[in-house]
Amino acid sequence: MTLFERLAEAIEREERAVLLTVVEGEPLGAHVLVLESGERLGDGVPEAVVGSAAELIRSHRNRIVEADGVRVFAEVFAPPPRLLVYGAVDTAEALCAAARLLGWRTIVADARARFATRERLPSADELIVDWPAEAIAQVAPDHATAVVVLTHDEKFDIPALEGALATDAFYVGALGSRTTQQRRRERLLARGMPEEALDRISGPCGLDIGAGSQPETALSILAEIVATRAGRAGGPLGASTHRIHAEG
Repeated sequence: MTLFERLAEAIEREERAVLLTVVEGEPLGAHVLVLESGERLGDGVPEAVVGSAAELIRSHRNRIVEADGVRVFAEVFAPPPRLLVYGAVDTAEALCAAARLLGWRTIVADARARFATRERLPSADELIVDWPAEAIAQVAPDHATAVVVLTHDEKFDIPALEGALATDAFYVGALGSRTTQQRRRERLLARGMPEEALDRISGPCGLDIGAGSQPETALSILAEIVATRAGRAGGPLGASTHRIHAEG
C-alpha cells in the first residue's frame, strides 16, 4: 500500500494522521505520513519533525515546521471534534445546533429517557440514554472532545464531572451559579478528586457576553470551547496581542 493509499484509508476510517511534506530544502517534496497510532510511511523528512507528529496531530491545525534548515508543511487529518453534552435540557439543543454549524459531531446523554428524545433534540447527531458514568464510558472523550454538563442535579452532575475529568477531554464545563459551582467543588473534593483536576472545570461555563437566552448561552459556551481549543483566553480582539486567526 502506498503512502497516499494509506492516507485515503485513514481518512475513510476516521483515523488521525499528519502528512509531512518538505516544501523548502532537500529532498524537496519528500513525504512522511504518521498516524496517531504511531504507524509511519515514507522518508526524507527530518526526524525532529517526524518525532513531533503526535504533538502536531493534537494541535489539530496545519502549520509550517522548521528543522535542520528544512521547512515542512504539516497537514493534519482527523474526524470532526466532538461535543458531549450531559443533560438533555433546552440549552443542549441550542448547543448542538450551534456546534453543527462548525461541523462538529454532537452527542447528548441523559438518564431520563423522556428528555433525551429526537423530538426535543433534533440537532444532536447521537442520543444516549444512560447514567453519567456509562454514557462517558461509551463516548470515551479524547483530546478532541469537549464535555459540557448542563444538569442541576448532583446525582447527575457530580458523576458526570468525575467521569469527564478522568478522560483526555480538552474542555470540561458545567452550567450553574457560582454558589452551585462551589458546592460541586466541595462535593468532588470530599469524594477524593484532587484540586488540580478540579481546576480543569470551567464553571460557570461560557464567556461573559451577557447571555440572556438559551441560544445566547449556547453561543457563550461554544465560544469558550473554541477559544480553549485554540489556546486563547476569549477576550476582545481589540485588546489582544495575538494574531487574529489562530496560527495554522
